[in-house]
Amino acid sequence: MTKFVLFFTMMIGCISIFAQTKMAACCSQSATEKFAALANDETFVMLHDAPISFTYHSANGSDIHYKAADGSEAHGWMVKASKPTNYYILVVHEWRGLNDYIKQESEKLSNDLGANVIAVDLYDNKVATTPDEAKTLVQAVKTDRAVNIIKGAYTYMGSNAKVFTIGWCFGGGWSLQAALLGGENVVGCVMYYGMPESDVNKLKTLHCDVIGFFANKDQGITPAVVDEFQENMKTADKKLTVNRYDADHAFANPSNPHFNKEATEDAYAKTIAFIKERMK
Repeated sequence: MTKFVLFFTMMIGCISIFAQTKMAACCSQSATEKFAALANDETFVMLHDAPISFTYHSANGSDIHYKAADGSEAHGWMVKASKPTNYYILVVHEWRGLNDYIKQESEKLSNDLGANVIAVDLYDNKVATTPDEAKTLVQAVKTDRAVNIIKGAYTYMGSNAKVFTIGWCFGGGWSLQAALLGGENVVGCVMYYGMPESDVNKLKTLHCDVIGFFANKDQGITPAVVDEFQENMKTADKKLTVNRYDADHAFANPSNPHFNKEATEDAYAKTIAFIKERMK
């Protein structure tokens, strides 16, 4: 009987330790892993309808290939400014990938700001045309690979580059991560409805101000998530400007049937003003 009680007690202890380990693993998810986990939520997936078909004919943009930080090849899309400049916009695509909508937005940013633009490709030449494809691609992204791609882009831009990061949805979260990776070269971060970084110690390493655009009807990056982000940035003593709209997730994506023209125009105007204020 004593042996049975001892065995039972040991089993309960092992189960408890296993449960605590699983809980710790869950709670220690990175910001990018938290976003990828949203792809398991069908409600969130359904916020991203299949994109409206679109082909963009660029005037100045072209594909580029460069070395990622680990020496492997990385792909991107670049628009060079009409006049030589050290200012760059580092664009991170939303969860469908580096498609023609992202290329169009990248060229528009370059023209409106007179800056070079590099849109990195975290999907390695894959583009989704359906929500299910996007779900698969976003969950296939390995953090180390994405970090190496972004670090390689900074090397490609050069040590004198003054960089602004911007992204939407999946790319919104990675815009903030890219700003953290870029150190003193980054002079501003723009994030549209992306998963914020929740590690205050990481946020303390930021070298730039952040402006964010979020949707009050968002069922993934919820208002509560944004509230927490504001508190964390305050604790980290970093400047964050938050703009909230009575809109759905991905409201600024013209390929989304839930596209909100008024909110998009307001956000874009504020984005341009934010960047221009920091281009000296």
